[in-house]
Amino acid sequence: MPRQSRIDAPGALHHIILRGIERKTIFRDGNDKDFFLKRLGSILTVSNTSCFAWVLMDNHVHMLLRTGDISVSTVMSRLLTGYAIYFNRKYRRHGQLFQNRFKSILCEEDPYFLELVRYIHLNPLRAKIVNEYKDLKAYPYSGHGVIMGKYKRKWQNINYVLNHFGESYINSKRSYSRFVSAGIKKGKRPDLTGGGLVRSAGGWSVLKELSRNNLRIKGDERILGESDFVLRVLERAEESFKNRILLKDKINLDLIIETVAMHYDLEKSEIKTKSKERAISKARAIICYIAVRKLEFSCVDVALELGLSPSTVSKAIIRGKKEKEKELIINKIM
Repeated sequence: MPRQSRIDAPGALHHIILRGIERKTIFRDGNDKDFFLKRLGSILTVSNTSCFAWVLMDNHVHMLLRTGDISVSTVMSRLLTGYAIYFNRKYRRHGQLFQNRFKSILCEEDPYFLELVRYIHLNPLRAKIVNEYKDLKAYPYSGHGVIMGKYKRKWQNINYVLNHFGESYINSKRSYSRFVSAGIKKGKRPDLTGGGLVRSAGGWSVLKELSRNNLRIKGDERILGESDFVLRVLERAEESFKNRILLKDKINLDLIIETVAMHYDLEKSEIKTKSKERAISKARAIICYIAVRKLEFSCVDVALELGLSPSTVSKAIIRGKKEKEKELIINKIM
């Protein structure tokens, strides 16, 4: 069966799970984990992606992220590619480090947000890396210790979590700790990692028909939520996918470049030079933003067309988003 596309949108909440290939170790020492976290923090900050909970185990990782300026897939691709290169060089190994694609479960926030924070942060206790709950906050590779004030990670959003437990920092921290502790007796919670009971192999319309027949729908493997949430998400995702396909049939990279060049009174050939002139740099940034963010061309394709590196395209996307003229140009193209 072909793998299903990821469902994502700005502001979407995702439970991310990644594992080593064949469940092998992906962190051999603390230095490996520190490198991973440094890279993670940098990418989350640049992409404006919020992280509410996380834990690094020896052979897998859990994170609770909210999509920011770029897709979660792009965030994870940058993170895992860079880490795999580091790991393979350090240990003189070759080949794949991670098991297939990372798992990304789009989550309905109200019923699941705090449950996921608790589930993720209890991982070291369930795995017996720490023996007692009171020792959990001392584990340095989990967001729990950050929320409890033992460690500092500027890229972790602890305020959003604690605000669910009250306005006072001290009292909310205590309430949060009691909430996490109460989750120990709940065990492994496979309901928070499997996504749901029904896959949407036939599309959202099939699920909708099941709903009309009063059959309860929990979700598909990419979604954690109740029936109405699942249907809304799948409907939006299918509509978005169809719209992108229709636009891509009419709009190619050459048309985007030509339209932007005309707007700035430039030649197309000028945009493909290495010039750092303000107008040319601005034009390139808007091209990257429209192509990747609006039409989901890959960074690699855009980089080849413009004669840039994929990392340069990624940085240009962020600049392009800030340009006020981009909406005017988007309207001309679409």
